Amino acid sequence: MKNIKIVTSESVNIGHPDKTCDVIADAFLDEALSQDQFSQMAVECAIKNDKLFIYGEATTKAKVDYESVARRVLKEIGYENEFEIIKELSQQSPDIANAVLKKELSANDQGIVFGYACNETEEFMPLPIMVAHKIMKRYDDYRRHDKIFFADAKCQVSVVYEEDKPTAFDNILISVSHAESVSHEQIEKLIKSNVLDFVLEEYSAFIKKETKFLINPSGRFTIWGSFGDSGCVGRKIVVDTYGGVGRVGGGCFSSKNATKVDRSGAYFARYVAKSIVANGLADRCEIGLGFAIGVARPVSLNIETFGTNKVPVKEIHQIVNARFDFSISNIIRELGLLKPIYKNTACYGHFGREEFSWENVKRLK
Repeated sequence: MKNIKIVTSESVNIGHPDKTCDVIADAFLDEALSQDQFSQMAVECAIKNDKLFIYGEATTKAKVDYESVARRVLKEIGYENEFEIIKELSQQSPDIANAVLKKELSANDQGIVFGYACNETEEFMPLPIMVAHKIMKRYDDYRRHDKIFFADAKCQVSVVYEEDKPTAFDNILISVSHAESVSHEQIEKLIKSNVLDFVLEEYSAFIKKETKFLINPSGRFTIWGSFGDSGCVGRKIVVDTYGGVGRVGGGCFSSKNATKVDRSGAYFARYVAKSIVANGLADRCEIGLGFAIGVARPVSLNIETFGTNKVPVKEIHQIVNARFDFSISNIIRELGLLKPIYKNTACYGHFGREEFSWENVKRLK
């Protein structure tokens, strides 16, 4: 009897309140890094109605105009109203700073992180999350040229797996915010032809006669963004990573600079896992790392190949230990993490996008 399961992953668009906050927080980080590459940043925000709360810690020589950065991003997203902005900021605790900035750069906090890769897509990502992100990105491109649609949207993709191989889309769900003047029938037609069909042409082999398409199943979605929901940084960690396939450490990415291993460690773990799969050492790989505050290298490393390894796992360990330097200073240096690159990571997934350095493949054979 075949092993059959359905795997579902979701993506959310930039106008979703949680994602809006992620993007703003990473815009703060980029602004600081553009002036001072050694900025220690953890400035977050929360949003509800026409109020934006900015809070956190920053130790930097940069002069960041947080209100100006936030208002610029909100307008880029599509908000036309003015926001009241409330700030509560302080410097990083000197106890933490003294633990990090030692003779050898050390982790900013304890934490566990995971990196994952598989060979079921050309991006070495799970199919459900990869398709969900592409649908959301296409929707965002489309809605900016059709003013009846707004920035808040969500997508969900369910894929049938047989013997751990994707075989079909079971259902594809998309909910998009829209003007009151547009009918449900118009929404279905426009989103199907301009968004779903555009993306799914690449994945036509997975569309079966049984595949179901659900477009705005709630019927109406006219109140969007912070006026329909509240949001804050870091609540979409599964969206940001692998869509529920593979584990996550629990720490979010956005707002955090590279000494914070929740982010840099997860990026490096993905780099290692992808290199293992891309080099044909396994079909699937998960790298797990544990870090301790004030310690320069991980305190644990685990490699899981789910029985798909092509060489003994012991040999993969030997290759990884020989070819990868897991020290915090090398992670930052090898991946180029002192650059203002982070705002672009905050929506449509931190992984599976070739513009990021951690998506490079190191030759291992």
